[in-house]
Amino acid sequence: MEDTQTIFDTAFWITSGSIVGLIVLSALFSGSETALTAASRGKLRAQADRGSSGALRALRITEDNERLIGSVLLGNNLVNILAASLATALFTRVFGDSGVALATMVMTILVLVFAEVLPKTYAITNPEAAAARAAPIVHVIILVFSPIVAFVRALVRAILSVFGVKTDPDSAILAVREEIAGAISLGHTEGVVHKEDRDRILGALDLGERTVEEIMQHRSQIEMINADLPPNVILDTVLASPHTRLPLFRGEQENIVGVLHAKDLLRAIHPPGSDVDIASISGIDVSQVAMAPYFIPETTTLGDQMREFLRRHTHFALVVDEYGSLEGLITLEDILEEIVGEITDEFDSDDQAHLAPNASGEWIVDGAMTIRDINRAADWSLPDVEANTVAGLVIHEAQTIPSKGQVFSFHGFRFEVEERKANRITRLRIRKL
Repeated sequence: MEDTQTIFDTAFWITSGSIVGLIVLSALFSGSETALTAASRGKLRAQADRGSSGALRALRITEDNERLIGSVLLGNNLVNILAASLATALFTRVFGDSGVALATMVMTILVLVFAEVLPKTYAITNPEAAAARAAPIVHVIILVFSPIVAFVRALVRAILSVFGVKTDPDSAILAVREEIAGAISLGHTEGVVHKEDRDRILGALDLGERTVEEIMQHRSQIEMINADLPPNVILDTVLASPHTRLPLFRGEQENIVGVLHAKDLLRAIHPPGSDVDIASISGIDVSQVAMAPYFIPETTTLGDQMREFLRRHTHFALVVDEYGSLEGLITLEDILEEIVGEITDEFDSDDQAHLAPNASGEWIVDGAMTIRDINRAADWSLPDVEANTVAGLVIHEAQTIPSKGQVFSFHGFRFEVEERKANRITRLRIRKL
């Protein structure tokens, strides 16, 4: 071992200073990587819109995560390996052969604490602020290492392709919609987001993924009017109905000839500014008063249909299948209910306005109720892939049309058939097991 004066010479202090500088660089690389990958792009965009140049640069850097991570990892590994090599040489000079083990132990502690845990903890605590501060430095690092990173990327893809793995650098790890939905669901689980807020946001996000077939009112439940009935009977039917728009058919219910609006009928009976003449009702041709029917395919998405309703300034559409047969009807209110929940007014029945479990914790529901609605009301997660309604789910799982009183258990729930009319399950009693 050399004497003290020879050991602690200029070379010793230069090497020690270099090791400290390399550890600082390693901390910068580690913290920058964590900050830029953990930062919310939405928050960065908001800061950039308020004039933050660092946030704007961080946004541009994170557009290509593969290049970002490749450059930062390359720089981090270079400084860590160089620091370890210098420390080994320094400790070997001071302590001889035992310096290798000592250098390994000391560098492991220094790198772990000061170059990994400390900067990453800070970056996780303040990701957007750290990302904005680190972005200018990381931008320079990316430019410097871009040729090497490009070669490494090509090499990695070539190796992965040998094993049949194809990479798409332009595709996001998570779609924006899935990322938002996941964040909202996580927030609800942690108690930050209320159930009603979660349902509204997720309902709006789902409009582009769901079709009118899933929420339409089935044709068996549609209230229609025969256009061949006497006008006074038609008037009584319209006044007794809770609906303002009623489909008109002639001959058979599949033959829809128009949609009768209550206001249009009343205007025909009593034009504005004229005297009421009840006798004139018999001379009204309701098919002339009715609006032309608006037909849509059952595969139309809810998002597209809502935009079409707004464009056409109408709220009512009849749904047909691929053969042109009537399947049901849908209104703008039906679509809005998928976002805000059940909308009721003074004409809705008490059953429609209130849905809640009884004292035993059982839910008594109409068989035609959609699975999505019961999931929303009870905060359940019954699957709606194979069926749209609760009755459809029971029939699918039972592989038969159950009789009244039959009980089934699946998906963690107990289903009891309360009522059945013909081949249709009209009421069910559901309880969570």
